[in-house]
Amino acid sequence: MALRRNLGLVEVIGLSLSMIAPTTAMAFNVTLTAGAAGVAAPLAFALSIPGLIIVGLCFVAFARRVASAGSAYAYIRQEFGARAGFLAGWALLLTYLTFGTGIAVLVGSFLDAALGNYHLGLPHFWILHGTLAILLGIAFAYRDMKLATRLMLALEGISVLAIIVLGILVLVSVGKTTGLPITPFLPDHHFGWAGIGYALVFAVLSFAGFESATTLGEEAANPARAIPIAVIATVIGAGIFYVFAAYTQVIGFGLDNMKGLANAAAPLNTLALKYGSRDFATVLDLATAISAFSCVLACVSSAARLLFSLGRAGLAPALGVVNPTYGTPSRAVLAVGAVMLAGALILAPQIGANDYYGDMGTIGVLALILVYVGVAAAAGRYAWQRKSLVWASFGLLGTIFMLWPLYNSIYPVPAFPGNLWPYLVIAYLLLGLGILACRPGLGRYVLETE
Repeated sequence: MALRRNLGLVEVIGLSLSMIAPTTAMAFNVTLTAGAAGVAAPLAFALSIPGLIIVGLCFVAFARRVASAGSAYAYIRQEFGARAGFLAGWALLLTYLTFGTGIAVLVGSFLDAALGNYHLGLPHFWILHGTLAILLGIAFAYRDMKLATRLMLALEGISVLAIIVLGILVLVSVGKTTGLPITPFLPDHHFGWAGIGYALVFAVLSFAGFESATTLGEEAANPARAIPIAVIATVIGAGIFYVFAAYTQVIGFGLDNMKGLANAAAPLNTLALKYGSRDFATVLDLATAISAFSCVLACVSSAARLLFSLGRAGLAPALGVVNPTYGTPSRAVLAVGAVMLAGALILAPQIGANDYYGDMGTIGVLALILVYVGVAAAAGRYAWQRKSLVWASFGLLGTIFMLWPLYNSIYPVPAFPGNLWPYLVIAYLLLGLGILACRPGLGRYVLETE
């Protein structure tokens, strides 16, 4: 039985946009870019957009030809064979699982922050909120993907709107007092272009997951049209929003206070208190929690479709089954949800919400960059063999562009425990190779659409 093909462009965009969780990204990653590039943080985000568009075009090149829930698994398999395809899907599954469980605890963390503004928070209440976020994500993804994706888009839209309102307040206030500077779009003399290069790592990571729309290849009514539009529109739309949000945070804190921005635990909350009120700060906390929940739902949905494809290919045939009532990969939804819950309930309480999110996010991003490199290389190879030099150049440039954040993610060697995560990803990939060695026929399932 096939997945239910009833999703339009709106639903496909909803998944990609929710996966990158732009509000949550702006609540954390601007501080990282400011620490690396100083006042030039907005410039780093602006420069990341062309590179991500090129990588997005590599996904588009396959999405127009291959409609598969397996996403990168199906794309890389076409060019490099079944084993490479399985490893790509295996790596991408790790990304979606770690992203989902990591960001779920942030739902609780931001809800606790909102309650804390009125001295109503309870110790460790974030664990309950994070658990409920995953359970709700499982429930929506299990029953109706169309409803789930529309809910994702609506929730993310609300949270983005809250940051836009904050940004406008900052622009009006700063504009009236000192004027709006162009300095944030020039290299900071303290950090130079080297700082911008390092900041690009964090800017690029803010887009992580933009490709998740490709997992809806078997459920979109017109995947050859909807998925390419969703992928590129997500990169461009998010990129513009990121530049705006980074600029308003930089000028909101003050050009001479980048150390304060870089060290801010909750920069949006700080700005909301400065330019708005305690109630508005609470609205921002709730908006970020909403964005985080939207991402949890997107992660459960995307991870389930990848596991469904891998299960159907022979990893676990019982997981490659479509629910006859809802037309969703319901068994895979339950499986990935259980893994996310285990992490949130067992590991997160040991290290705290923010550290757990950071650790899971780092692990997931390392795996994701490898997938991006693989897809870009596959797209370049496909185009080169057909003498399409323009598309081949996209593949080459996309591969080179993604090698930069990969290098900067592992060197200089991060402090403990961050130095362990590359080895964990390698161990996970070796496990995938072990599975392939035991089951040499794994990954040979081919869609009729291929």
